[in-house]
Amino acid sequence: MRALGPIAAVLVVIALLASSAMYTVDQRQNAIVFQLGEVKEVVKEPGLHFKWPLLQNVRLFDMRILTFDDAEPLRFLTQGNKPVLVDSFVKWRVADVRQYYVSVQGDEFRAQTRIKQTVAGSLRDEFGLRTVHDVVSGERDHIMNSVREKVDQDLRRIGVGIIDVRLKRVDLPPDVSESVYRRMEAERKRIANELRSTGAAEAERIRADAERQREVILAEAYRDAQRVRGEGDARAANIYAAAFSQNPEFFSFYRSMEAYRSTFRGRNDLMLLEPNSDFFRYLKDAFGRQSTRK
Repeated sequence: MRALGPIAAVLVVIALLASSAMYTVDQRQNAIVFQLGEVKEVVKEPGLHFKWPLLQNVRLFDMRILTFDDAEPLRFLTQGNKPVLVDSFVKWRVADVRQYYVSVQGDEFRAQTRIKQTVAGSLRDEFGLRTVHDVVSGERDHIMNSVREKVDQDLRRIGVGIIDVRLKRVDLPPDVSESVYRRMEAERKRIANELRSTGAAEAERIRADAERQREVILAEAYRDAQRVRGEGDARAANIYAAAFSQNPEFFSFYRSMEAYRSTFRGRNDLMLLEPNSDFFRYLKDAFGRQSTRK
């Protein structure tokens, strides 16, 4: 029984040494094997690996895409010394594990500090070449692509690869935006007044033209009506003349009846004539003959 104690102790030591000699690398990770504090090798293949216990140690590094999003917007000057506030974020990853460890000791915070400085410098250069209008709406895609290429080229020296640089928001500072908005408002009002004036002048022109066309149409219509009426009257006169020329006595009788109707239309109508007036000829004789009696 006493011999089992040393044997068990030896087995425990062997198990500890065996466990410390093995390590696992995830498919999302790379590993650096250190031997007595120096970089021995970089392990990129996922799976179970071995190392020398006590002599070697392993450090794992995440190789997935990371995001650096600065909480505070950066202030830059555009052409004409116009300030803008820029809110951006960066997608990055560890591209070279060995260089990443040598440059920043594998510290993510130090890497992000270097990324922030480099991105800020590139954005400052790009914004200094453009106007406020360009950076707000005109050339944002070009700015992002140019900054990404420059930053990626610079940060490759510390083992970092830049996947993307995005501008989330580009605003004017509060002290500048108010004056810009007032100027924009004044400009919009000026344009609106010009459009109103142009519209009013165009409306007057259209109204005057419509009135002129109305007068022309009425005049032409009156002219045509008078011409048609004259032609109708002339045709009616010809018809009457042709009809009454066939029986002049009937025509004289008809005209006298029309005269009687027009003259005695109302009960209070009064006319003073001599009894032997020619007006009463058909009242005295149905054939309109004049009486020979004195």
